[in-house]
Amino acid sequence: MPSSRVILRSQYFIYFGILGLYLPYFNLYCYHLGFNGSQIGMLAGLRSATLVLFPFVWGALADRFRRRKSIYLLCNALACVSWAGYLYTTDFKPMLVLAVVHGMFYAPLISFLEAYAMDLLGEDKNTYGRVRVWGSVSFILIVTVLGHVSERYGIALIVPLILAGAMLQTMAAVALPAAPVVRPLVTKSAPIRINWPRTLVFLCCGFLMLVSHGTYYGFFSIHLENLGLPPTYIGIAWAIAVLAEIVVMINSRRLFSWASFESVLLASFFIAALRWLLIAAFTSPAIILGSQILHAFSYGTFHMASILYMDRLTPGPAKTLGQAANNAITYGLGLMIGFMVNGALFDQLGARHLFVISAGLALVGGILFRWHQQSLPDTMDDAS
Repeated sequence: MPSSRVILRSQYFIYFGILGLYLPYFNLYCYHLGFNGSQIGMLAGLRSATLVLFPFVWGALADRFRRRKSIYLLCNALACVSWAGYLYTTDFKPMLVLAVVHGMFYAPLISFLEAYAMDLLGEDKNTYGRVRVWGSVSFILIVTVLGHVSERYGIALIVPLILAGAMLQTMAAVALPAAPVVRPLVTKSAPIRINWPRTLVFLCCGFLMLVSHGTYYGFFSIHLENLGLPPTYIGIAWAIAVLAEIVVMINSRRLFSWASFESVLLASFFIAALRWLLIAAFTSPAIILGSQILHAFSYGTFHMASILYMDRLTPGPAKTLGQAANNAITYGLGLMIGFMVNGALFDQLGARHLFVISAGLALVGGILFRWHQQSLPDTMDDAS
């Protein structure tokens, strides 16, 4: 039987392979269906809204009843069933309903995976990037190949491909361990530690960081197409970003032995601001590709440090809930606001002005994080 790490890597590989189909191309697919910026922003925003509530719901149930695997399998299966609805409609209102229903079950998957990773890695958590990197490898393969394939067969191909990937992930999830670490049931007092000032400020800053990513995740592919660049280039641009991410993830142990979580997070905020400014300022295909290398920091180091930092802040019996909170506030609420605001302003301002606003948000997040770190004592109790 495969080791727990191999099984975990396979889950990341499939999950982010599906994301490689969805993230660069689904909004572009909607754009080709004739949806305007507001409609695309609403679709993406509603889906992200499910990331705010449902990771908390499913995470609390998993920790309360110690049924992480059962709930993870259930959510995978129902995400498959609900996604199949996209095969039968291209109308805006039914797709809005599908976005919510699918999001209800898709939303908790990544927080469950992150909780599994923290448990299975144990004392070796600084090697998290070496496990997570398999998701990045998959993302690169998918976005590169699909960019070429979509030129030949059309962008609508992503709908059945995502369904096939979701079915594969559900089947592969059966091999996950039922209970990597036996934990006591969550008590009423355990989640209270989520309310530490340090944790709340971190979540607020992470929220701003992900709002700033709304332009990128929601409209970057559309921006490139409007510049006259072909789908193959779009796929390459996304692939370069994730390739840069892989480099830092492979070197995660070295990175976190050299720098603290706080230092890595702070640098990520400011590099994200620089990245958005470069995309806003230049239309040169070469410069845009070069700016994608900064994804190593605006996403790669930020994501790794966030997972590890939240794991340190969260009490042992509520690890799943802690990662759910992180994903809900940042990738859920942050991207929801980012998508909806960008969707509302896209037709009026265009992507370049929106990237300038994104740079400002990332900068504010970094300044707030730095200010709060300076205002707190140097010592910090671990919650794990």
